[in-house]
Amino acid sequence: MGRGKIEIKRIENTTNRQVTFCKRRNGLLKKAYELSILCEAEVALIVFSSRGRLYEYSNNNIRNTIERYKKASSDNSGATTITEINAQYYQQESTKLRHQIQMLQNSNRHLMGDSLSNLTVKELKQLENRLERGLTRIRSKKHEMLLAEIEYLQKREIELENENVLIRAKIAEVERLQQADLVSGAELNAIQALASRNFFESTMMEGETSYSQPEKKLLHLG
Repeated sequence: MGRGKIEIKRIENTTNRQVTFCKRRNGLLKKAYELSILCEAEVALIVFSSRGRLYEYSNNNIRNTIERYKKASSDNSGATTITEINAQYYQQESTKLRHQIQMLQNSNRHLMGDSLSNLTVKELKQLENRLERGLTRIRSKKHEMLLAEIEYLQKREIELENENVLIRAKIAEVERLQQADLVSGAELNAIQALASRNFFESTMMEGETSYSQPEKKLLHLG
């Protein structure tokens, strides 16, 4: 007959309880010893009886093993805590960003004139003021850009006019030299081409055909 299973609960009889403790304590110490030898494990076993007596086994210095255990437990606890803190932080940041995105989307819809039914009169007034301020800034920027463009065109017109004055003076000089037979035909053609190009640019700026007289003069020279 094999031994039957016993119910795992506190043994009420003091003598039986003490006998069972001694037997199982010795078996536990034997298993700890076998584990340390067979598997090269670092084992530390501490047992206190119901009367407070200490029984221990260790294949190494038991204090060193306990310190190693404390360090390992502390590292694992710290790593878990940091992981939990990081997870909580990123979760909060994610929730905050989703809320901000939702607010921006609602604001854009309101600016486009959509989803206004849930707004109060005060919120509609604030939205109206925002739009008016935005339009004011847009008009101011457009006016500033137009003024800058006009100023550039005016400067360019003055530059072209100065160039035309120089060209007219050059043409007059060429006419004088031609009359004195001091300029060649090739030089005259080059000067005429330069004059035509500059006068064409000038008319593009002024929006009028003021180049007719210089062309007649050039044709007359030819």
